[in-house]
Amino acid sequence: MPQTVPELRRFARRTAQQWALPDDASETLSLVVSELATNAVLHSGSAEVTTLIVFDGVALTVEVTDSGRWLTREADRRVAEDEDAAFGRGLDLVGACTSWCTIHPSPAGTRVVARLPVVEARADR
Repeated sequence: MPQTVPELRRFARRTAQQWALPDDASETLSLVVSELATNAVLHSGSAEVTTLIVFDGVALTVEVTDSGRWLTREADRRVAEDEDAAFGRGLDLVGACTSWCTIHPSPAGTRVVARLPVVEARADR
């Protein structure tokens, strides 16, 4: 369901606006949701993808779940010709934008959880 990705991207932006998040956090959230949803749509074979976003006042936790099958790539297939590939860098991009990201494959589907810092911890607290 390719239309799922733009719908979830819009959901992330509306959610960030409702929480009055800074523009950079809103853009990062939108990017992370988009990349994780794209991975689920392209690689899981799932008919549905769900997204949960939680803001605890300091960071966002994003959870994207599908009901498809975990499809593994060939073991570490990165080779020189991959450097110019048009796609295939979604999880690397998510990793660069988040403080952590975990993948939980199971027979029921795949759940990916990522944490995005929004507010820097203040030293004077």
